[in-house]
Amino acid sequence: MDDMRDELKRLRAEVDELRRLKTAEAASTDAKTADSAGWGDRIKALEARSKVVAVPDDAGLGLRLQASGTSLRIYGLAEAHAIHDFRQSGSPDLFTDLTFQPLDDAGGQRGRTKFTAETSRFGFETSTPVGSSTFKTKVEADFYSYGADNRNRVRLRQAYGEYGGWLVGQTWSTFMDLDDLPETVDFNGPIGAPFSRRAMVRYSFGDAKAGYKFTLAAEDPEDQFGGGSANERMPELVARVDKSFDRGALNVRVMAHEKRSFSQTRRGFGIGVGGNYKLSDKDLIMGQYTRVDGDVDQLYGSNGYAIDADTGNITFDKNQGLVLGYARSFTSRLRGSVVLGLNRGQSAQAVDNRSLSQAFVNLIYSPIKNVDVGGELIFGRRKTFDGESGTLSRFDLMGRYSF
Repeated sequence: MDDMRDELKRLRAEVDELRRLKTAEAASTDAKTADSAGWGDRIKALEARSKVVAVPDDAGLGLRLQASGTSLRIYGLAEAHAIHDFRQSGSPDLFTDLTFQPLDDAGGQRGRTKFTAETSRFGFETSTPVGSSTFKTKVEADFYSYGADNRNRVRLRQAYGEYGGWLVGQTWSTFMDLDDLPETVDFNGPIGAPFSRRAMVRYSFGDAKAGYKFTLAAEDPEDQFGGGSANERMPELVARVDKSFDRGALNVRVMAHEKRSFSQTRRGFGIGVGGNYKLSDKDLIMGQYTRVDGDVDQLYGSNGYAIDADTGNITFDKNQGLVLGYARSFTSRLRGSVVLGLNRGQSAQAVDNRSLSQAFVNLIYSPIKNVDVGGELIFGRRKTFDGESGTLSRFDLMGRYSF
């Protein structure tokens, strides 16, 4: 950073000196003679160089490009996991997916150890003053992709522009409650919460001093099942209101979606409520409840919907999810969480799970700045409509460096 500042000062000093020499020469000769010496071209070249020099921005968060006033911040993390399952592990994913946990009577070997660094990520953010406001952009990617055949591939996480309350691009769904999603070492997190990134057009407005914000969004309707959501006529529509208080916050979210087959169109709805409360400077509790009809991505663990191959008839499951969390900061370097996730369905659809329950207990230690080392015990149970069950028991050890 100091080298950049010195370079910029040197260029500016050289421009000033050339201007002084040009003025002195012009005073002793006519303007035509001065121009023929090439002073104008030399000054323009030096000014162009000085404008593209990247210097530390005023906030100290990254670099500022002199030509446009744009601030650029490059960030990311290098992360590795060592995962050991004490029981069977047959999920398509390395991380927990209780939806497909093997049933206890299905046979198969117990115990598996895996190592991965595919959750490492990188990204950049820009900020450009435009009038009295600021235009922001963000692009972020990682190397994670769900499924055994998609390891270590670059995956776009977020890519959007934001200005004057408008956001256009891909980011977390407006129906998600990120503020009340407890921290877990496991990458997928607790069952029973909305968990989706989508392309969208979003508008937010409110009063920061009064502590409230309203948000409306039209989002890409396609979910991971694809078949019933690939040809919709309407986007997924979301509305939410957030209200903050001295020691916590509340939010209410509603959404509407559409599924189509070759013979039928059916619309479904969802509602979510979330909040958190600060018990003390070191203790925080949080929770969220979600009810979704027939959408897989907007409720992690949902049975979703089914389409009859002969008639095209679409049936929705009515799934309910609940996530509760308690977080404590023991010291400035040590923190931990206890998390509970629940999901319950009413009828078998594409997936036949009656209930899913999951618990996380973790400790995360920061030995030095920007470094986290965490360990987590994870337990879970899957119950089907046929009365069968599958049990998850796992330990996840994580190391992470953030920059």
